[in-house]
Amino acid sequence: MNAPMPTTHDDLRDLQDLPSYPKERDDYINPARALLTGPPVSPLRFAGGSTGWLVTGYHEAREVLRDPRFSAERWRGDDTMRPVPESIRRDRSSGAGSFLAMDAPQHGHYRGQLTRYFTVRRMRELEARIEDIVADQLDALEAAGKPADLVRHFALPIPSLVICEMLGVPYEERELFQSVAARLLRQDRTDAEFVAGKTELDTFLGALVEAKRKDPRDDLISLLTAVDEFGDEEIGGIAGLLLIAGHETTTNMLSLGTFALLRDPEQLERLRADESLLPQAVEELLRYLSIVNAFPVRIALEDVVVGDVTVTAGQSVAVSVPAANRDPALVDDPDTLDVGRPRSSHLAFGYGIHQCLGQHLARIELVAGYRGLLRRFPGLRLAVPPEEVRMRSDMVIYGAHELPVTW
Repeated sequence: MNAPMPTTHDDLRDLQDLPSYPKERDDYINPARALLTGPPVSPLRFAGGSTGWLVTGYHEAREVLRDPRFSAERWRGDDTMRPVPESIRRDRSSGAGSFLAMDAPQHGHYRGQLTRYFTVRRMRELEARIEDIVADQLDALEAAGKPADLVRHFALPIPSLVICEMLGVPYEERELFQSVAARLLRQDRTDAEFVAGKTELDTFLGALVEAKRKDPRDDLISLLTAVDEFGDEEIGGIAGLLLIAGHETTTNMLSLGTFALLRDPEQLERLRADESLLPQAVEELLRYLSIVNAFPVRIALEDVVVGDVTVTAGQSVAVSVPAANRDPALVDDPDTLDVGRPRSSHLAFGYGIHQCLGQHLARIELVAGYRGLLRRFPGLRLAVPPEEVRMRSDMVIYGAHELPVTW
């Protein structure tokens, strides 16, 4: 069991028995109580053994995420759940094209080339196709028979199909990238497993990029091959990041959001009675569930005052998005799910220059997915008691491994 978060901010060298980041959630969904009861900034022991800081306050989290004095380069510091892979430290890089772990101006070089493909207008052009994909997966869920696993037959295929079509990745190769993602996102993943998984994905995407150069199609990878500044390795790295992030996060929001609604019949009935609430309900579910378990992590490039503590140069700072999104400074009564709550400035998609590139796409997928479930299965319910649902406490992205449902 994790020790309570300290409430003092003494020199970290003098602190003994510092807590590590809590891996379990309360009542399947809520952030661990220890994250919600301490000060906005408190000491933390990181997975590699170093000492740093945990940020749980909303305003303090925004401050860290937007301040260029904090680096996103993983090789500089430590992670919350597992040590930083030795290959990243050795190469001082998370890999070619992996702009999520880059600072300005290098980060802007990559993101600037991609932003045009993820605008609100472009994502809205995909709505009709996404609706078709949702309809097909509703059919697949029904055809699976009762009870059915909502993750396998609905939540996982929808964003996988969408991101495959956008990138130009053959959907029949889904088992490869879904398997690699599952291995890379495990909290107990070893260095050897990291290298093996990354190599497998890089090899697959490298061959795909080469094929797109020879025979370009109407997809994002083909378009990137026309960007003079990008080599094949960089394009493969970008594609790998988008492929994993593009299906893992939305998959788990669809399944965990459904789980949360099925356990809260009053809120579920509000949505059934008024579908116009769906866009703000999606924002509320994003805030309330916050599936990013224990990152982002930033590393101080110089001494920086955050709240009432001084983070010294070289120290790692973990931002707990689940805790920050439950801060009363963000919304009133933050521990209550309210599908009619006005849209808040939550941090589910991050903040600052690393704010999620695909957030507009995710919102469209989530609205379409939840709406489809509400319409097709008015009697949708859990097929097992909540305690029998296997939660993803072992993964960096939270959710449910399987969600047995009936109707």
